[in-house]
Amino acid sequence: MTQTHAVIFDLDGCLVDSEPHSLAAIAEEMRALGIEDATPEEIGARFLGVSISVIHAHVAQRSGAPCPPDFSDNFERRLFARYEAGLHLIPGVRALLCQLRDAGIPMAIGTGGSLRRLATTLRVADLAPFFERRGFSADQVARGKPAPDLFLLAAERLGVAPEHCVVVEDSPHGVAAARAAGMRAIGFTGGSHLDGRRNAHAEILRQAGAEEVLAEMSNMYAALLGDQPQPQ
Repeated sequence: MTQTHAVIFDLDGCLVDSEPHSLAAIAEEMRALGIEDATPEEIGARFLGVSISVIHAHVAQRSGAPCPPDFSDNFERRLFARYEAGLHLIPGVRALLCQLRDAGIPMAIGTGGSLRRLATTLRVADLAPFFERRGFSADQVARGKPAPDLFLLAAERLGVAPEHCVVVEDSPHGVAAARAAGMRAIGFTGGSHLDGRRNAHAEILRQAGAEEVLAEMSNMYAALLGDQPQPQ
């Protein structure tokens, strides 16, 4: 197995249990525009892990009119209100990040969310100290997931060759992006948005190219690093 010199995390559904909030906020904003049958379940099944621009196109197609220019702002306003009411880390995340930090493994985030959402999430979840200047958003690249641009940007900024990076992802789009970037991908199904469909989603992640799929963070360190010697 190629040695891991850096780990890149998807944010939502991998570090924070935020996907239920996000999917609900998108559905609420779509219903406010008259798309009355929009549900979090439909959006999650079709668009998990994509950038908001893909949602914009879907809104336009469903409504028969251009997506309003304030859609993203309104969605994030709804989302951040939910965050302030209660945003939880995925169990075991803080311990994993401390393990990786103590082992000298550089870490980054590659999220399809906006830079504003990234910053707000890290602040509310108290994760900012782990990712100082190492959080990257689809806002910063020409193409979001499943294109490799975002993960290649993260690897470049970390100064690590793509083949020595491993990505932790909960979406098939993200796994496909990692593989397109020449990186290993570990699938994760521990987010509460996957309750009742973990096994089915794990198979989707494997088909997208995940070499392993975990439902808990307790085994993630071993999956990421194996028995390789640690940096001095």
